[in-house]
Amino acid sequence: MTLAATHPEIADTLAIRRRTLTLALLTMVYFFSYMDRQILSILVELIKADLKLSDTQMGMLGGLAFAVFYAGLGIPVARFADKSNRRNIIAVSLALWSLMTALCGLAQNFVQLLLARIGVGVGEAGSSPPSHSIIADLYPVEKRASAMAIYSLGVVLGGGFGTMIGGWLASQYGWRIAIIAIGIPGIVLALVVRAFVVEPRRGLSDASRAAESGEMPGAWSAFADMWRDAAARHLVLAVTLTSLIGYATTYWGPSYLQRSLGFSVGQVALIVAPIAAVLGTVSGVGGGRVADWAAKRWGIHAQSWMVGLLKCAALPFTIIFFTTDIAAVAIAAYACNMLFANSYLGPTFAMLQGLAPLRMRAMWAAITLLVINLVGLGLGPTSIGVLSDLLVPYVGKAESLRWALVVAVGATPWAIFHYWRAGVILKRRQDLAARA
Repeated sequence: MTLAATHPEIADTLAIRRRTLTLALLTMVYFFSYMDRQILSILVELIKADLKLSDTQMGMLGGLAFAVFYAGLGIPVARFADKSNRRNIIAVSLALWSLMTALCGLAQNFVQLLLARIGVGVGEAGSSPPSHSIIADLYPVEKRASAMAIYSLGVVLGGGFGTMIGGWLASQYGWRIAIIAIGIPGIVLALVVRAFVVEPRRGLSDASRAAESGEMPGAWSAFADMWRDAAARHLVLAVTLTSLIGYATTYWGPSYLQRSLGFSVGQVALIVAPIAAVLGTVSGVGGGRVADWAAKRWGIHAQSWMVGLLKCAALPFTIIFFTTDIAAVAIAAYACNMLFANSYLGPTFAMLQGLAPLRMRAMWAAITLLVINLVGLGLGPTSIGVLSDLLVPYVGKAESLRWALVVAVGATPWAIFHYWRAGVILKRRQDLAARA
């Protein structure tokens, strides 16, 4: 018998008392998730040279090989998480993907590296859906966007520190040592998560919805219900397009800096990565705080419009970054882009968790992540690798990657439209509720 079953009041008190620690540990898990997922980005040129691979093959390793298993297993894992202990699922998953990341450093050819990356994807499938569900249970709706924004720092910090640490280690000891050193600490963190994260009661922070119960629908039924919700549909489309652009540019960005602007691996690690970590953190935390304030001031729809406006502000700087030939201008544009561009994850997932039925939160998160990762993570890096190879005869090997990335950035206005449309629908609901 668990503490929640025998003494629910004590369990609830403990969960709330320890929610800051729980959020910090879940953020660390997401940090390692993204660091292990994106470590290849700083190592692309070194691995290509060592294993004699093409851009298409490297794109597959960073995209489809990982995403198909990561996204495909997310639904069954989330269904299991909606009726099982979410903390234990996260701990086991973290240990698995950390081990598989370390094994990537032992690969001697493309097939071995492909199989290890598949293993990373299998492990990471058990991380985000149960984490989203736990956070939504620990934080009430008026604080949820900030909490999700803090959790989402795992993206920028994992990517930034992965590039810094991995790039420095690779420049000193080679790409194999870099990957192994990144993977091993996650196994230790898995033990810490198992020891200190508290499994909260479902609906703990949603007193008005605590009575929700009944048989959980299947994955297809849950997907249909989610798709019928127009606001949720537009939010999923918006975050998917944004993620496609983000995964493509994040994965290939270090290679672009090396090929088109002449940066070394060490310079990317020590100059560009710290900018991403610092300004990405400011953008993520600040975006979550502003989103909570906007929702309190105008309503939940303001969060969606806020994200769209910040995306509009970031777009010109993104274009400059990928089109300039001046290194200093590129770095300045990149810094401005990071200040605006990384505010979308926290508010988006907070809005989706607010729309989801209590016992379907992990499932809704998994469905969102399925779409995001099959399209964004799966097609983003892979399509850029293919397009870069196709453009070589027309613009040359040094510039093909640049123009492939410019094509990806061109999808940004499409994402902005969906954020605007989601806000319109949420505003309409709010007005109808006020008149009822």
